[in-house]
Amino acid sequence: RMFKPENLFIGLMGRGSGGTVKPIEGVGMYVIVVASAQELPDVEELYEQIKTPTTDGGKEPVIVFYNLKLDVLRGDLGAPAFPGKDFQDRFLSRVKPVYYLRTRQYSRSVSQPPFIINFQGCIFRSYPGHFQTLLDTGTGRYRKVVGNDLRPALGEFKEQLTDALREEGAIAKKEEEGALFGFLRTGYKTTTWWEDEREDASLEWRT
Repeated sequence: RMFKPENLFIGLMGRGSGGTVKPIEGVGMYVIVVASAQELPDVEELYEQIKTPTTDGGKEPVIVFYNLKLDVLRGDLGAPAFPGKDFQDRFLSRVKPVYYLRTRQYSRSVSQPPFIINFQGCIFRSYPGHFQTLLDTGTGRYRKVVGNDLRPALGEFKEQLTDALREEGAIAKKEEEGALFGFLRTGYKTTTWWEDEREDASLEWRT
């Protein structure tokens, strides 16, 4: 990418490079190592230019996002001077997770000692395998809880871990704690904005 001062403002607004991003002839793979949320439209601009042309071997060039923490960058979309939230549905949702590992830690109160249970797990995928919900057993190992071809939203992932603890008897079953108490634990909002079922939203991020 060639830097031009007149394109600085365009880049800060998250609207691409203004035409300074150009593909390299004969390249079959582009690896994106570092990119901020404001720079991601540059990658979309590159994709739009290479999605039809093919390399000398007759294959369409590919773009690899290398450890960019896209789930974190998605949180900036829609903020002032950042790309709009439509960028998630238009482009980011189409990025295929090839190797994916997302860990989360949770705490849950119980009515008997130790009164607080800390648990953690992760969503794991190694393409072309399916998405796996793994529960940390506390012994340095993970136990598979659920496997699915569709990636679970964070709220669904947490509930899968919780159900596994219920099966082990570590926490009370749903019918024992009551529907109202269960709702107060989980709350009304259990997903991030881009996981919500919105009008015209793309669900390709789940595959």
